[in-house]
Amino acid sequence: MRDQVSILRVETLHPKIRAEVKALIEATEAKFPPAIAIRIVQALRTIEEQDGLYAQGRTKPGQIVTKARGGLSYHNYGLAIDFALIHDKDGNGSFEELSWDKNLDFDKDGMADWKEVVDTFKAAGYAWGGDFKSIPDAPHLEKSFGLSVRVLLDKYRAG
Repeated sequence: MRDQVSILRVETLHPKIRAEVKALIEATEAKFPPAIAIRIVQALRTIEEQDGLYAQGRTKPGQIVTKARGGLSYHNYGLAIDFALIHDKDGNGSFEELSWDKNLDFDKDGMADWKEVVDTFKAAGYAWGGDFKSIPDAPHLEKSFGLSVRVLLDKYRAG
């Protein structure tokens, strides 16, 4: 992995996906030139943080960004990431330009770099938020192991 921030965020993921996420990012980044990396912008999110996001656009200012209350997001269990692409535009080894551009083809291989990330994760069994019907979430990838968030919340409450 090329991005130090992402390396730290991977460590917050559930142990069942931690190494796999790292390997998938490394495999995808190997296809990219050294000036592009994958930034995990969100990994584990506490239930309290989730409740704060849920309040946005409802009881707090801002746009609605999630339909999931605290405990009802795979982020709350370390089973989801949100990502963006990050560029080292100056070539100095610091990735400073964050991109949410889903059409960018920085490596000029005829396929959007975003799609390359998504396809790699989908091939490993991850669900992509861009396929969600109610609120599409293009930066989001999750692996549920067939467990609903309600089951996970019950397990969490049971300790």
